Amino acid sequence: MTEKDKILVTGATGHYGYAVIESLIENGLDQRLIYAMVRDFTKVDALKALNVNVVFGDYNNYVSLLTAFSGMEKLLFVSSNELENRSGQHIQVVNAAVESGIKYILYTSQEHKEVNFSLIEFVLSSHLATEYAIKGSGIDYTILRNGVYMDLLPSFLGENIFKYGIHLPAGNGKIGLALRGEMAETAAKVLLSSGHNNKTYSVSGDSCSFSEIAEYISQITGKNITYLSPGLDTFLNTVVNQGMSQKCIKMIGGYAAATRHGELESDSAQMEKLLGRKPITVKQFLEESFAWNYLSSVG
Repeated sequence: MTEKDKILVTGATGHYGYAVIESLIENGLDQRLIYAMVRDFTKVDALKALNVNVVFGDYNNYVSLLTAFSGMEKLLFVSSNELENRSGQHIQVVNAAVESGIKYILYTSQEHKEVNFSLIEFVLSSHLATEYAIKGSGIDYTILRNGVYMDLLPSFLGENIFKYGIHLPAGNGKIGLALRGEMAETAAKVLLSSGHNNKTYSVSGDSCSFSEIAEYISQITGKNITYLSPGLDTFLNTVVNQGMSQKCIKMIGGYAAATRHGELESDSAQMEKLLGRKPITVKQFLEESFAWNYLSSVG
């Protein structure tokens, strides 16, 4: 064991960061070489059970970042979930990585197409600013442009699809989805292998449309699931009346509208190569878990 082998994972109490740590261990990395950065020590029991090192670090606290990064060779930089201040937080992380002597950054960005204006600009702008800062830092890097978590598909479809069908302003556009756990496993395999310096990868499964998803669920359940695609304004007004939170409304509406315009379409080629197998498809996901959960909920 040497100093240069140490890997620091930020956002370690989150689903993604924790799953990366689990995958690093499953792929043979000594737990003593894994450092889990957290900002809340009341949430570290699961991490301690993995026998990894737990250190404090907060994207809003530059000194804490310098301390956490000290002696680390590789940094898995999991993007912040605080959209309002994310660009500022991320620049602090990059600056601290430079000052601390980090040799390599793996950053979790967002799958997107190059467009003049994105319908998920509220998410994408900070990712692009971070990619730019990392590329200008002089540190070797890999950027993972992750697709949308397949795990969030139930939130897009809503709780009443068997009564009302699917209502999303996504048109006939397609969206790339992949399981969060498989995205995390992909990140772990990049961290543990070579040949990825200064590269950008698309990490997503094959794309599908919401009309295809409606058809899959209909086939699986034997119930006719319709798909209607209202305009964005009509959709937003409808979900406001249903009591959905403003954060969810903005996120789901924005991603669905971006899907309509082809911003989130992708294929699984790069993820499959990095992961070493074809990722779980949406149809498999629906067959194995999502539709069963819905059938259970409706008796």
